[in-house]
Amino acid sequence: MASILDQYVDALSHSASSQQNRTSLGIPHTGYVNARLEKETPIFNKQRIDFTPPEKINSLVVSSNQLCMSLGKDILFRLDLAKADEPNQVELGRKDDAKVYKLFLDHTGSHLIIALNTNECLYLNRSAQKVRVLSRWKGHLIESIGWNKFFGTEVNTGPILVGTSQGHLYEAEISVSEGSLFGTSPDQYFRLIYNLEEEAGPAPVCCLEIERGVDGKCFIIATTRKRLFQFVGKIPEGSEQQTFGAIFSLPADHLPGFREFPASLGYSEIAFYTPKLRSSPSAFAWMMGNGVLYGSLDYGRPDSVLSDEQVWEYPSDIDVVANKPISIVLTQFHFLLLFPDRVKAVCTLNGQVVFHDVFLEKFGSLKRMIKDPTFGQIWIHTEKVVFRYNVQREARDVWKMYMNINKFDLAKEYCRDRPECLDVVLAREAEYCFQNRRYLESAKCYALTQNYFEEIALKFIEAQQEEALMEFLIKKLASLKPSEKTQTTLLTIWLTELYLNRLGALEGDASKRDLYEKTRDNFRSFLSSPRNKECLFNNRATIHELLASHGDTEHMVYFAVIMHDYERVIAHYCQHENFSEALEVLCKIKDENLFYKFSPILIHHIPKKVVDAWIEMGKKLDAKNLIPALVNYSQSGSTQQVNEAIRYMEFCVTELKETQQAIHNYLLSLYASCRPDSLLSYLEQAGTYPDNIHYDLKYALRLCAEHGHHRACVHVYKVMEMYEEAVGLALQVDVDLAKSCADLPEEDEELRKKLWLKIARHVVQEEKDVKKAMACLSSCDLLKIEDVLPFFPDFVTIDHFKEAICNSLEAYNKHIEELKMEMEEATQSAKRIREDIQEMRNKYGSVEPQEKCAACEFPLLNRPFYLFLCGHMFHYDCLLQAVYPNLPAYKQAKLEDLQKKLSAANQPSKSHHRSKDTDNAGQGKGQPSREQMKADIDDIVAPECVYCGEIMIRSIDKPFIDPQSYNEEMQSWL
Repeated sequence: MASILDQYVDALSHSASSQQNRTSLGIPHTGYVNARLEKETPIFNKQRIDFTPPEKINSLVVSSNQLCMSLGKDILFRLDLAKADEPNQVELGRKDDAKVYKLFLDHTGSHLIIALNTNECLYLNRSAQKVRVLSRWKGHLIESIGWNKFFGTEVNTGPILVGTSQGHLYEAEISVSEGSLFGTSPDQYFRLIYNLEEEAGPAPVCCLEIERGVDGKCFIIATTRKRLFQFVGKIPEGSEQQTFGAIFSLPADHLPGFREFPASLGYSEIAFYTPKLRSSPSAFAWMMGNGVLYGSLDYGRPDSVLSDEQVWEYPSDIDVVANKPISIVLTQFHFLLLFPDRVKAVCTLNGQVVFHDVFLEKFGSLKRMIKDPTFGQIWIHTEKVVFRYNVQREARDVWKMYMNINKFDLAKEYCRDRPECLDVVLAREAEYCFQNRRYLESAKCYALTQNYFEEIALKFIEAQQEEALMEFLIKKLASLKPSEKTQTTLLTIWLTELYLNRLGALEGDASKRDLYEKTRDNFRSFLSSPRNKECLFNNRATIHELLASHGDTEHMVYFAVIMHDYERVIAHYCQHENFSEALEVLCKIKDENLFYKFSPILIHHIPKKVVDAWIEMGKKLDAKNLIPALVNYSQSGSTQQVNEAIRYMEFCVTELKETQQAIHNYLLSLYASCRPDSLLSYLEQAGTYPDNIHYDLKYALRLCAEHGHHRACVHVYKVMEMYEEAVGLALQVDVDLAKSCADLPEEDEELRKKLWLKIARHVVQEEKDVKKAMACLSSCDLLKIEDVLPFFPDFVTIDHFKEAICNSLEAYNKHIEELKMEMEEATQSAKRIREDIQEMRNKYGSVEPQEKCAACEFPLLNRPFYLFLCGHMFHYDCLLQAVYPNLPAYKQAKLEDLQKKLSAANQPSKSHHRSKDTDNAGQGKGQPSREQMKADIDDIVAPECVYCGEIMIRSIDKPFIDPQSYNEEMQSWL
């Protein structure tokens, strides 16, 4: 048989060489259309806010949907973006020339700090309408504030950090309560805790950020123009003031960790990105003189939270002197830089500028860009206009960037809901793994792609990577739909061939025994997989041919068992003379048809085990279908073989109570030929009633006669009620047996007598034993001495019969006396009957004049009537009407005939001079008299009372209302 694998390789080669036959093996190719039907919305969608400020916008902050902006010199504009139609304006109430320098809004949108260029600070709570002076803050130009996101509330900021233009770090706390609304200042304390310096001396604190890590650690990030400082420490538990003091309490010779870059913009700004459902940021981007330092935040690190740092240097088109960046905002995959006239977005994955938005000159110079840390919206303002950027589906093209840097897991994560993109990533990953000789991983990825099946298969074949090819086919098979039956069949058969090739190559190598066992287990899992069951079952003949061509008998049996092709398994065992294993399979599956088929073979080699298996199966097997196997087996004549056959037949008869005639006949034949001692007991146990006997009586008689079992023949004759034949055969065996047969016809005395005479004749004539003959007379009460005498020879003397003759004469005398007594009793009985008749003739009853008919309740004496002994009285016609329907047909006919004759006899004769003699002469010609006819009518109509006799008893189930007139009767009652 040619290798199927070679045929597949030829087909694949032919398929790959022809572009017009891309699906020659039936594996469908489904491409994805990459064209976009609509213009896709940009990631950063700009929207101009419909707002015309009354004065120039100095500063703008947004947090938690709370927007605050400074307008002109003295106006503070506040707006809850969720209630855009309810703006609020607050006047600062300053009479001097102070202007707003910066605004700072906490993460809840509740606390607003207004830094003035006169080194003063004001405070405004979201629930208040009047600003308040922070007296302790006076004398400092505030550059940055680090809000406490862990202890701050709507009425209390908790401990916060304040950075000034002189590089001082202060710790402060602002609290607002009803009692303090009329106080002098809401600030609780304002204490210096650290100074930040650069090489040239103190430098302004541009940005501050407070975050909490694991194990209660607190991370503080502070930036100056050229440096980024990190402070790490734990906040003492239970402290109420100066809670950050312990973090900044460093030895004089110990400097905090920092990153420094040589160039400077004169300022710097750091932005953070916080994912949804998280309270701490996961990434940062620091805008400084040399470019943008960006990376991720790892709070598990002991000294520095910054990790995966990269620097995006400003490109040549950015003049850091004339057109330097103003602000930075960080999103999940981009950071946005604000320039005086434009916005640029740079992807943090590849450092490419992916968005460039130029603003018109009429809007004025861009001042600042901020991001709402809670809702993610980006705000930009000039002195006249406010813009908002909405970030939409930022991760849409991230998969491509991750793919290009070979981060395929992340790429797949970001295109999971876009199958066309996922296919591109999987194809690139598969090719990458293939080029790096990671063939198994490549096969797994290729199987999930929509690439042409033939090209991929040939790729692995040419690289001689059979294991990877198998992995590819397995994964491809798992991805097929149930309707793709042809493709499933192709891959299933191909995989079977590959598995067998691999097992054959590994089997002879002792050093690869573990690999062989693993491959074997995988192959068996493949064969027993529920997903492949239908395909394997439909193509089981082909699979068996493959297994046979490889000589893999072990898996032939395994596959046959999985497919429930037990017949093939058993045949295989029988062919290799593994009869015990074949019987084990039979006993396990308990298929009666397979028992019938293989029992003739198995019983010749393991008879006892086979019979034990039959007995265990019990009634599940039809013993009649096993008789051919037993007959063929028992003909060998071995005692053991016959005993096993008898053992099973006896089990069927005694335990299973089998009644099939064939079974009993076969057991009978075994007894007759091999175990005659059990024959008669079996026949006797079967009984003597033909209806309850399950063997064939004629067959049994012939069988017993052939083998000379006379006693058994006598028993069969008795069952067949052939008593003469039974007695005749029994006389050849035993006279007593014949006597027992002679008494069987109990109801037929003539036959009994005949049988006993036959026995007597045999005793007299054959055995010539007079005493036995006399014993026969005493055993049967039907025989008399005179019946037996003719059998005796003439020379026999009377002395032998003297006693029998005397006994006979005495019996005759006794019988005569009994007859005399019976005649005398009969005479007395007749005399008593005559007396009773005479007494009845004289018996009478009296009827009162007011008596009524029991049927019609009319006066009784008006018409002919009947009087019964029970006391009921009826008119003749009423009684006739009640009795007639209950009479049998022949009596009804007789009654009608008598009535007609009586009516005719009552008609007056045409001749009024007819003499009495003439009338009597007419009656004497065989016609009954009127009195006789009346008596006959009385016997029919009035033998008993209609209310007290059998008629009333027989009518107990008769309905009171005739069914035919039931509806009419029912209507009459309505």
